[in-house]
Amino acid sequence: MNTNDFDFYLPEELIAQTPLEQRDASKLLIIDHENQTMVDSHFDHIIDELNPGDALVMNNTRVLPARLYGEKPDTHGRVEFLLLKNTQGDQWEVLAKPAKRLKVGTEVSFGDGRLTATIIEEREHGGRIVEFSYDGIFLEVLESLGEMPLPPYIHEKLDDRERYQTVYAKENGSAAAPTAGLHFTPELLNAIEAKGVKLVYLTLHVGLGTFRPVSVDSVDDHEMHSEFYTLSEEAAQILNQVKADGGRIVAVGTTSIRTLETIGNKYDGTLQADSGWTNIFIKPGYTFKVVDAFSTNFHLPKSTLVMLVSAFAGREFVLEAYKHAVDERYRFFSFGDAMFVK
Repeated sequence: MNTNDFDFYLPEELIAQTPLEQRDASKLLIIDHENQTMVDSHFDHIIDELNPGDALVMNNTRVLPARLYGEKPDTHGRVEFLLLKNTQGDQWEVLAKPAKRLKVGTEVSFGDGRLTATIIEEREHGGRIVEFSYDGIFLEVLESLGEMPLPPYIHEKLDDRERYQTVYAKENGSAAAPTAGLHFTPELLNAIEAKGVKLVYLTLHVGLGTFRPVSVDSVDDHEMHSEFYTLSEEAAQILNQVKADGGRIVAVGTTSIRTLETIGNKYDGTLQADSGWTNIFIKPGYTFKVVDAFSTNFHLPKSTLVMLVSAFAGREFVLEAYKHAVDERYRFFSFGDAMFVK
């Protein structure tokens, strides 16, 4: 299976640069892979695709304002950090620029010294392990000094940083938003719950590797990044009961899918309270153990996310749906429109 098999034409002007004023005003392309049909709709109509007794599973991770701009106190040289994950205590793995000037022992200052970092380990591709020093609570310092780490294909400034959070974001830790959830409003979620759909939350802290295109020719040669996930005992019990009663598990976004399928693989298709790191790579040929349907945004050409959707609905049909979305001028990527796949 070749990476180019998942390529498609995407005009740059279809990459959404800003969120719509109303979250649930996005378009929704409903694709039914069994009947090979697709219907143009709007996101607030997703409620019509959900049945009483179904479970809607959402990732409640919260994006950290993880981009920091500082300087080396000795040279006043500009430095940029992107926080990737907390390794232990006040130590973090970061993506640093310009990395070649940041050797072990180098100090960096942020916010006139309110936050300082010392390089303690060098890693490849600009990665560094750093130890932070500060007064007070780290997340509060980060909230005041950091910026939202918007993906590189977004060039517009985001005026309201909460628009890069889901309305149910709770658990701090992501380097990027689980963007399929950005379309939901509290009112829409209340209406879905009133219909008899169970609202269930899990946590997967999204890493930047999620959005990178595959750089190898053969899909089988691609190595997935690892991301940390958690599913509670209560959530597992609800989802198992939904399955037992004949309801569907409907995932919001590829991060929810990857979490549910990781746990389903560990426990023979059932779910249990679990946490850990997953590097699951869902691609054509994969048999889904847990997820029955899902919503997701439109993804990068040749990305693992397009491969995941193709694993569920078939590569040719998914690429046909993507061509339809391009022809109908759907908006793509983080602030773009969505599809519902069943």
